[in-house]
Order: sequence, then structure tokens, then C-alpha cells
Amino acid sequence: MAELRRRGPRPDRAASPWGLGGLSVARLAQRVYRRLWEDEILDRAAGLSYYFSFALFPTLLFLTALLGLLPFPDAMSRLLGYADRVLPPDAASLLRKTLAEIVTGASGSLLSLGVLAALWAASSGMLSIMTALNVAYRVVEHRPWWRIRLTALALTCGFSAFALVGLLLLVFGGGIGRVVAGGIGLGGAFTLTWAVLQWPAAILLVVTALSLVYWLAPAAGRRWYWITPGSIFAVLTWLLMSLGLRVYVALVGNYNATYGSIGGVILLMLWLYLSGVALLIGAEINSAVERAAAEPTAVP
Repeated sequence: MAELRRRGPRPDRAASPWGLGGLSVARLAQRVYRRLWEDEILDRAAGLSYYFSFALFPTLLFLTALLGLLPFPDAMSRLLGYADRVLPPDAASLLRKTLAEIVTGASGSLLSLGVLAALWAASSGMLSIMTALNVAYRVVEHRPWWRIRLTALALTCGFSAFALVGLLLLVFGGGIGRVVAGGIGLGGAFTLTWAVLQWPAAILLVVTALSLVYWLAPAAGRRWYWITPGSIFAVLTWLLMSLGLRVYVALVGNYNATYGSIGGVILLMLWLYLSGVALLIGAEINSAVERAAAEPTAVP
């Protein structure tokens, strides 16, 4: 029998995650499906939805105060208009009603404290994400507690900044394009081009924010990639999931008849849960690709 020698990953496989570590799409899907059950992703997504629900309204309160400093009239109302398009109607109505009650009863000091409350609550949710990503990447947490908390705070601020800029680009992109076109003397062609490009630019910002989380949240260091298969899968799956949930509720589900007045809460928690599933499956895809690229190859 010919003797076998072991060698490391091929340079072309390790160069880019889009090589899928030398795996076919079908083989990668099999690995991710197996790891999904091994790592109890569905259960961990349920835990994430619990933390997301606590972080949601303090974060919205903080954004309301922050957007009030920007020269955009009715910015939060217009942002929530996009929530109406993504969320099922009952969940979007619950979001609007609760936020209105919070803002109406909030004083200036409460809005100031909302910054700290939002950061703390959202970073607690990010801590749960970091724990789940450690499982997805098969690494053991070795960082001291203060570094973990600082990393969670930094990731929370970074992710919020990218997401907020992306949302503002979607909502006010047309106005920004007209101002830029008028300022530098360009015509309607630039405005039309900008109106088309603002959507992929906003999606790219969200994908970048997600790649940042996948890069820094796990305990093990890894190379930075601007766009990864996992981040693309997570964003596209989240968009399709949100659309599918909205269509399902409109055509099939009757949550008000089943759950009564808490139907909106059930729908909101379901949306948060499915968002967590998309996030963690994206991490499993990146982890499976990295491990496949790092596997030694036996050659005669």
C-alpha cells in the first residue's frame, strides 16, 4: 500500500471563504445540517429571542433620542414604516404602540438614561450571541469577563451604527441623492442611479455589520473577510423569513382568534426567534467552511 503523507490546507482553499473549503454546496449543506442539531441551534435561538426582546425597546428609545438630533423630520416614524413592511401587521402595531407610550412618558433625564439602558440591555443580548457563536465555531471561552463585556459593548455600538446608517440610507437616500446631485451640478441621471444603488448599499452595510459580529464575537481569532457566505445567507434568509412570515399571517394565520390580545406579542417573539435562527445558521456555515479549509488532505 502506498504510504500516505499529511499536508495542510491548499493555498487556494484557504485564500477565500467563497472556495467553501473545497466542499461542494451539497456537502456543505449536509455538514451544516448535522451541526445544526449537534449544537442545538434552535434551542439557542430561543434564548437569543429572549434577550432580543429585552433589548428591543430600550434600543428604540435610544434611537428616538438620537434621531431627534439629526435634521430629518419624523425620522423614527419613517423608520417604523419599514418595520410595517417587514413585520406582520399585529407585531408592527404592537411595536408602534409600545414605543409611543414610552416616548410620551419619557422625560429628558429618562432619555439620557436610555442610552445606558439600551447599551446594557443590547450588550446582554450580544453576550448571548457570543456564547452561541463560541458553540458554533467550536471554541472555548478564555477571555476575562471585563474583556467579554467590552467586546459586547463595542459590537453593540458597531452593529447599531452600521444598521442605523443602512436604515437611514433606505429612508432618506432619495433626498440625500437630490442634495448631492444639486450640490455638484449633476442631473437626474445621478439621482436615478443613486435611487437604485441605495438598496444594495444599505444591504452591504448590514452584511458588513454581521461579518463584524462573526469576526469578533467568538473567542478564537480569525481572518477578517468583508463578506462571507454565512453573512450573505443570514441576511437573505432573514429577509425571506420576514416576508414569508408576513404572507403566512396574512393568508393563513389568525393569531388574534387563537391568542387574543397577546397575538402581536407572539408574532414579535416568533420573528425575533427566526432572526436568531438565521444568525446562528450563518455562523455555522462560516465555521463549517473554515474547518473544511483547515482539514489536512491525505495524498499518495
